[in-house]
Amino acid sequence: MAGHSKFKNIQHRKGRQDKLRSKIFSRLSKEITVAVKMGGGTTDPDMNPRLRLAIQNAKGQSMPKDNIARAINKGSGGDAEDYKEMRYEGYGPGGVAIVVEALTDNINRSASNIRACFSKNGGALGETGSVSFMFDRVGEITYKPDAGDADAVMEAAIEAGAEDVVSEEEGHTITCAFEDLGSVSKALEETLGEADSVNIIWKPQNLTPVDEEKAATLMRLLDALDEDDDVQNVFSNEDISDEIMAKLDA
Repeated sequence: MAGHSKFKNIQHRKGRQDKLRSKIFSRLSKEITVAVKMGGGTTDPDMNPRLRLAIQNAKGQSMPKDNIARAINKGSGGDAEDYKEMRYEGYGPGGVAIVVEALTDNINRSASNIRACFSKNGGALGETGSVSFMFDRVGEITYKPDAGDADAVMEAAIEAGAEDVVSEEEGHTITCAFEDLGSVSKALEETLGEADSVNIIWKPQNLTPVDEEKAATLMRLLDALDEDDDVQNVFSNEDISDEIMAKLDA
């Protein structure tokens, strides 16, 4: 398993998201509701893998149990919104490739808002498939530092069937094949405990270097996308130096 550096913008955007915790809870609730509805109303996490992951992520974000229960009940009731899963792709400043995942009850609204985010911040929305070929669809499991030292986590990941592990000060990031996410996360839970997050992500095959001028505009675009109510996840392939990120965070 070859380690690789995590993307420089993660901490910047995490800080941004921490200020929007209520919006994060809203997204988590929506994912739980959709997981129940798409699972035919099944509310048992052991019988509904998507729900199990959604609940695990909600707990990782310290979402109250009452909120989780309400989202589950909403999904099993007949009055839940009819959300559609949408993927939007495009380019940001500096030629950075961006994949946006959304859950929406109004496709026209989502498309219009996301197109506006791109156009107002130096980007361009493209057709489906225009940039996703530059990413790999993989499973990502994260643990806090106290899950164990790098060697212990590496050993557990190998035993679980994972493909890659990155251990840094802020924690451990484990990746696996998309189709193995359920089995790998379950095996890791038995050895390392409950994960901080378990997600399906778009992992860039290569990173695109971005200078300071383009970086500022790019981060405005990514922030604008993050703030949209219909957007669940944003993935991008920028490579921004630590020095530039420090200036952006100042």
